[in-house]
Amino acid sequence: MVVAWGLTTLLLVGTVLDTLFGDGKGAVLTGLATLAVGAFAVHWTLVRPRLSADEHGLQTRTLTGTHQLPWTGTTVRLRSTRRLGRDGVTLELEHDEQLFIFGQTDLGEDPRDVLDVLTELRARSAGA
Repeated sequence: MVVAWGLTTLLLVGTVLDTLFGDGKGAVLTGLATLAVGAFAVHWTLVRPRLSADEHGLQTRTLTGTHQLPWTGTTVRLRSTRRLGRDGVTLELEHDEQLFIFGQTDLGEDPRDVLDVLTELRARSAGA
């Protein structure tokens, strides 16, 4: 998130400098890049943390708000994919026909490790 804000700032400075001393086309391109990276930074700022859990269930944050997912009726699983020669693993949460997909960037950890923690927390909450 800090990197995105730093890059947005650098692009904004570049846009201003290009507007003042460069050509108009370059200013438009850097302006569009500033908007794109800035939107990414705002998104990551607003939806952090994306996933949290307690004994009652899971909470996911999106741009539309926080979603409460009780342990009962929520399916948690890993999905492995292979694209362009690279393996990718995502954590999927499914509840009431809603699907939430989290990658390592969303979670800040390997999805396999997060699944282990969620499985342990779910077992403890069921036993309590």
